[in-house]
Amino acid sequence: MRTDSPGSGPVSAARRRGVLDALRRGAVPENGLDLLATGLDHFGTALDGELDAVRSGSSVFKAVRGEYGSGKTFFARWLGERAKRRNFAVAEIQISETETPLHRLETVYRRLTERLATPGFPPSALRPVVDSWFYALEEDALAAGATEEELPRRVEQLMTARLTEVSRHAPSFATALRGYRAAVEAGDEGTASAVMAWLGGQPHVAAAARRTAGVRGDLDHFGALGFLQGLLTVLRDSGHSGLLVVLDEVETLQRVRSDARDKALNALRQLIDEVHSGRFPGLYLLITGTPAFFDGRQGVQRLAPLAQRLATDFSTDPRFDNPRAVQLRLPGFGQDSLIDLGRTIRDLYASGSSASTHITDVVDDAYVADLAKAVGGALGGKVGIAPRLFLKKLVGDVLDRVDQFEDFDPRRHYALTVNAAELTEVERNAAAADRADDVELDLP
Repeated sequence: MRTDSPGSGPVSAARRRGVLDALRRGAVPENGLDLLATGLDHFGTALDGELDAVRSGSSVFKAVRGEYGSGKTFFARWLGERAKRRNFAVAEIQISETETPLHRLETVYRRLTERLATPGFPPSALRPVVDSWFYALEEDALAAGATEEELPRRVEQLMTARLTEVSRHAPSFATALRGYRAAVEAGDEGTASAVMAWLGGQPHVAAAARRTAGVRGDLDHFGALGFLQGLLTVLRDSGHSGLLVVLDEVETLQRVRSDARDKALNALRQLIDEVHSGRFPGLYLLITGTPAFFDGRQGVQRLAPLAQRLATDFSTDPRFDNPRAVQLRLPGFGQDSLIDLGRTIRDLYASGSSASTHITDVVDDAYVADLAKAVGGALGGKVGIAPRLFLKKLVGDVLDRVDQFEDFDPRRHYALTVNAAELTEVERNAAAADRADDVELDLP
């Protein structure tokens, strides 16, 4: 089942092109995921309800589990699209030992601001968000009767009032905002940019800029939570509904040193508790990981309080999984859902081509099914990890050629070839049992 389809309404050329270009590269599209979402219908109502609750001032924590290739990143970006349609800001962060260790929350916050996107601005949207906030404060002050001469003082009063709670935990956040505004009004772009970088958690900001703004040092682990609280305040007051933060690939914690792993698991427990305490109104925090991370001894189960907070019953039939639970289980791809996805992409491609009928005639449902089976076979029969490669081959090797060459027949002129260089590590391991180098499969 898909949440939308090319036939359910007009699809712009830009959206179609963006989706197909990404699939052709073997990547997850940044936008337009509703056009190819399969198997996610039963999550939609519950997730929309949670987003609406966050928009009303609540906060939500959610965990998503799935094997490699089950679509966790796709799910996170699909949820991000739903959030942006509700005017949320979104930040997707890849957790890694070297680049973004979870036990160093100042680094997580820095990546958050680097990846921050809004419906109107791509990453990094931090400065446009702050500028919008100051503009909103000015509009509120003018609406309350402030004159042009009184405006700076009235804006300062409003800023102080709205950051009162934040200042209790991170007074330097409000101080830096004042320093940024002063630099902008003085026309000092160098200082303004440096202070904005400091607000985004960037280290090694020039000492002169920090002195001008009245702040010291770099952001640390404990200050990061206060800065997140400040960012949420700024987002809300600048007209955004909230912030969706995705911590993707949290299972990488299983591969770090035991001391770093323990610190990271405790940081995750701390984040969950802070979300549930109501400290972060307007925050939707989503993490993704493998079942081994949630259930194994090197993951969540290593810290009993964290395991307790994430405990979810998955002993029942997956059809009856509770979408409102703290942890969701992705069903992954079976052969039928893979074929259905292929048909969806075929139809999406055809809907934007002048050779629409020719495409659907040549790449008919039977051929799509044959190609799906062949790709699954090339990956050792592990259909669950096949979608990326299947769609890459379908778009780049088959549909593009049918669209451009009238006499191209994929049953006669195309044999599926899978080269190790184009595979991810997981796909390569799955295919290793079936071949030493390349696999060529003739489709019937």
